[in-house]
Amino acid sequence: MKRILPLLGLTVLLSACGLRPVYGGGSHGTVAQTLGNVEVQPIEGKGGWLVRNALNDRLAAMSGTGPGYKLVVKLEDDISGFGLRSDAAVTRERRTLRARYQLIDSTTGAQILDATAGSDVGIDVVSSEYATIAAEDTALERLSQTIADQIVNRLAMFARREKAR
Repeated sequence: MKRILPLLGLTVLLSACGLRPVYGGGSHGTVAQTLGNVEVQPIEGKGGWLVRNALNDRLAAMSGTGPGYKLVVKLEDDISGFGLRSDAAVTRERRTLRARYQLIDSTTGAQILDATAGSDVGIDVVSSEYATIAAEDTALERLSQTIADQIVNRLAMFARREKAR
């Protein structure tokens, strides 16, 4: 009983802090329905293909009645070398993926949201060119997932804020 009482007190305090679940109501909630109405436009390049697929995977789980919004994403993918050896060979690379995305209302064409997302990852450059290329591709796949998570989280926060208005 002595252990349960502090836990009950903690839950009462947390319930009064104003925190609300973003996906309250599950697939029938406002946020899920708003996200289900987002249509991701094609994105250029291999990284664009990966990001678009990751976004579609996340948004397809939401229930919407049809496209009400268009999501336009432009990517910047950069690989820069650093960590030079004495013979000027690169020993480490940094792959950076940045996305600028805009949420556009399909009916009015008005831009509702304009934001950015980004992440980077380090890559070891080894003597095998194949292994280095494989590491660069794997890094792009991970970065694509991270970017998609950031975009969906931002869209969910936007939908939550719009609901409160």
